Amino acid sequence: MDEAPPASEIHSAMGLDSGKLLERLLGDAAGRLGDETKELHSGFYRESSQRLRRFRRVSELLTAIRERGLRIVLASSAPQEELDILLKVLDVDDLIDETTTSSDVETAKPEPDVIETALERACVDASEAIMVGDARWDVEPAARAGVDTIGVLTGGRSETELREAGAVAIYRDLTDLRERLDESPIGVRAVG
Repeated sequence: MDEAPPASEIHSAMGLDSGKLLERLLGDAAGRLGDETKELHSGFYRESSQRLRRFRRVSELLTAIRERGLRIVLASSAPQEELDILLKVLDVDDLIDETTTSSDVETAKPEPDVIETALERACVDASEAIMVGDARWDVEPAARAGVDTIGVLTGGRSETELREAGAVAIYRDLTDLRERLDESPIGVRAVG
């Protein structure tokens, strides 16, 4: 591979299983460069983790969801080391019931395996669950697992892209979702 893929291509692949992301971005060179690329990414992630910030009102949103009697599973396809960093930044361990990582599944997004694992851990049927995500790689696998998804526009993806992927509702960000929680699919599901 002689040149890096364009930033727009990299951004649109964010959220995919790392193997699929590398295949998409590196093409035939993925097999040759994949392990080194993953190691470089892990090192960069660790070194830049102090720059991570949680979204505004995330703990308030999760608290409100828990108060409605719902379970919360952080369905991530990140490796455990990265999830640990994210959980430290989020500082909401007491509000999350379960988590998933890339080691829990053979293939992560866009395959529905991470979502199906999250459903098993939450002990809920797909028809009872709601996914919140900011990329089509969240929406599409959730739909394949039978789970409705709320889209949030925090991942740089457009409302149109999330709707076309199958999102049942769209919110500007987590603050918008928190402010409109009772009328959202989460609020409706909690009452129902």
